[in-house]
Amino acid sequence: MEKKPLFRKVNTLAHGVSHNHGSDYKRSGKKIDSTDANKQRMKQNVQRGLDYTPLFKFLLSKVGCKWNKVFSEASARLDKKEPIFWIVALHEFQKKDYVLIGESSYFSRLFVAEDGTLQIVNPNIGPSTLEPHCRCCTHTFNGVKFTKAYKTQVE
Repeated sequence: MEKKPLFRKVNTLAHGVSHNHGSDYKRSGKKIDSTDANKQRMKQNVQRGLDYTPLFKFLLSKVGCKWNKVFSEASARLDKKEPIFWIVALHEFQKKDYVLIGESSYFSRLFVAEDGTLQIVNPNIGPSTLEPHCRCCTHTFNGVKFTKAYKTQVE
C-alpha cells in the first residue's frame, strides 16, 4: 500500500492571495485586458498553495528515531526535499527554539543529535509559553492553539 504524500494543495483564493487583474495583467507572456483574463488558460505544472503541515507533524512524531530512516521516508513522500529543512536544523547556528511557517504557525525546531536521532531543540517550549504577535490571527504551535492572549503594546 502506497503511503499518502506529506503535503497537500490549498485553495489559495480562499486565503486572500493578491491577484493582479489590472490592465497590465499577464498570462503566458501576452499583455491582455483584464476582461479577457478569465478566458486565458493557466500555466500547467506551476506549484501554488502547497501546505507542508503533514510533513511537520510527521517529523515531530519521529523524534527519537534514526534520522537516516526518517529522512528517507519523508523525502520519498514529498515533491521536493527543501521543506524538510525548514524545520530540521543542519548546523549549530540554525538551532533556534522554534520556526515560524507562514504568518502564524510555529513549529518546534528539530536537529540531528550526535547519535543520529532526530531531536527537538527546546522541548520546554509550548503553546502556553509563546505569545501571539497580533490579534487577528489564530496562532498555533505544533498544531495547538496558543493559550496566551494577545497583549496590546502601550507606548
